Amino acid sequence: QVQLVESGGGLVQAGGSLRLSCAASGRTFSLYGMGWFRQAPGKERDVVAVISVSGGITYYADSVKGRFTISRDNAKNTVNLQMNSLKPEDTAIYSCAARFWGLATHRSASDYNYWGQGTQVTVSS
Repeated sequence: QVQLVESGGGLVQAGGSLRLSCAASGRTFSLYGMGWFRQAPGKERDVVAVISVSGGITYYADSVKGRFTISRDNAKNTVNLQMNSLKPEDTAIYSCAARFWGLATHRSASDYNYWGQGTQVTVSS
């Protein structure tokens, strides 16, 4: 079982940057594919980025491609989301998620078994 705790959210002006981190418990973090999802008020939870078990394969939603970067450090049991050139439409609650032996093709929220509590990101115009 994996427990996930996000940090790094906050308020930023459009064009700014934030770095989200997700710390995972457990000794088998390296066997879990990881994803970042976001949910804006009144909208469904959507995938932002996914990273494979090894970290060698990533996927990004079209809306964040070229602006966001997902990375993982298996030695530190962390997965990060670097968000640059933020836009007001990036405002949402961001959550990290884990799936045992997850692949970059796992891009739906229903593919993931473990979730963090979420962190608020607000981008002002």
